Amino acid sequence: MSGSARIAALVLAAGRGERLGHALPKAFVPLAGRTLIEISIRSLAASGVFERIVPVIASADIARFDALALAGIDGLSPPVAGGAERQDSMRAGLAGLSDEIDYVAVHDAARCLVTIEDVRSVVAVALESGAAILGERVKDTIKRVAAGRILETPPREECWAAQTPQVVRRDWLVEAIDSATRAGRQATDDAQLLEWMGHAIAMVEAGAPNPKITRPEDLVLAEALLAMRKNA
Repeated sequence: MSGSARIAALVLAAGRGERLGHALPKAFVPLAGRTLIEISIRSLAASGVFERIVPVIASADIARFDALALAGIDGLSPPVAGGAERQDSMRAGLAGLSDEIDYVAVHDAARCLVTIEDVRSVVAVALESGAAILGERVKDTIKRVAAGRILETPPREECWAAQTPQVVRRDWLVEAIDSATRAGRQATDDAQLLEWMGHAIAMVEAGAPNPKITRPEDLVLAEALLAMRKNA
């Protein structure tokens, strides 16, 4: 644990992953002999900063998760059933935490290459600032587009690609989810919920590649990255 704060992680894995084109739900697709969700959970657990780790999966996949036999991992809680939208899954995960949890890290199971060092770094910054997310500086020039036409080119030095974990004070996250739900708004990531509430969020630069597994070629890249790390 870090200091006196009590921190939990939600591992979001309720999506089906249609773009991956695999017969299995995305979180249960194998990578180097383990499923994406198992690799993610083990990385978070190895960081040593989380009191609880709660997998949030589709209700139809509960038995599939139980078959992974991960019960021996420190801090791992039984899975909870997620919802149709990201915010629904976060709400379900939060409901599964004890009231004593102060901070919550939300992590996508599909970002299974996150390193222990990066997990510890983003948690440390969040404990100082209230909220922090992992990200990387974009390498390409970014265009904002609507209806097929370029609206503007934001300064590249100001553009970052958001990753996970995204770590935030629990009370901020609960309030932000409730506010977005009342307003009928759906965020594409957790930081956006906080932005709508006016909270400042720190960006922490990832020290190693942390791509999201979305398409078949991402699995090939991820396996190559894992092999490089083992041989380093």
